[in-house]
Amino acid sequence: MLDAGNIRLGPITLEEMDSVRLLNRIDTKYLTTEDTLVAILEDAAAAGYRALMTSGSQIAGYDSVYFDTPELKTFLDHRNKRLVRQKIRTREYVASRQAFLEIKRKNNHGRTKKKRTQIAPELLDDFRTDNAACEYLASHSMFTADQLSPSLETVFRRITLVNPAKTERLTIDTSVCFHNLRTGREASLKDGVVIELKQDGRARSEMKRILMKHRVKPVKVSKYCIGITLTDPGARAGRFKEKVRTIEKQIKNKLL
Repeated sequence: MLDAGNIRLGPITLEEMDSVRLLNRIDTKYLTTEDTLVAILEDAAAAGYRALMTSGSQIAGYDSVYFDTPELKTFLDHRNKRLVRQKIRTREYVASRQAFLEIKRKNNHGRTKKKRTQIAPELLDDFRTDNAACEYLASHSMFTADQLSPSLETVFRRITLVNPAKTERLTIDTSVCFHNLRTGREASLKDGVVIELKQDGRARSEMKRILMKHRVKPVKVSKYCIGITLTDPGARAGRFKEKVRTIEKQIKNKLL
C-alpha cells in the first residue's frame, strides 16, 4: 500500500478544485507501479503541484458499484469499440459518506461527459428502490433501472493533484480491487497505479514531462472492463485479455 506521508505536497481545497475549468480538455491515462509513483510525486511536489485535501487527508477512499444488463451490454459495447456508449455506476466518497448515481456517456467524438445525482449511502449496492434515482437514470441514459443489476464493485484510494497554473488536474488511483457481484470472484491490480491526466490542450504540460522522465507511457484502460475480464470467466473479453497481458508486462506482476 502506498505511503505518501513523507512527500510534501501543498494542499488545495475542494472549492479551489471546482474553480479549475479545462475548456479544451484532453484526457490521457497512464499505468505505473507504486514504487515509480513515489518518484513522480516527489517531482510533482518540487514543481509546485498541490493535492486535494479532504477530511484531513490527501488520500481519499472510493467505493463504486457498476450496473450492467444480464448480457453485459456496457462491457461489450466498450470491448467492441462502439463510439457511443455509457457506463452506469454508484459511487461513495468514503470519508464524507456522500454517494451518487453516475452516468458516464461517451459520444462519437471521443468525448466523455458525466451526469450524477445524489443518493443515500445505503443504496450504493442497489439504487433501484429509489424512484427519483430511477427517473433520473431514465431521463439521462439509454437504460432503465429494470434493465440493469449490480455487476462489479471497485474500491481504490485516490490522490488528486492540480498544477500551479490550474491547467492540469491529475487523478492517481492505487490499491485498486475488484469484487464481481455475480460470480463472487475477486481480483486486484496488485501494485499497479492508474493515472489520468486532464489538461488544457492549449497549455504546456509539466506532468507529461515528469511522466516521460520516469518512462511512464499512455495506455487506454477501463477499470470496469479490466475488472470484469479478471473476475468473470464467462465474459466474452476478447481484446481485453490482451490488455490484461499488457498491464502485467508494465507492472511486472501476474493478474490472471
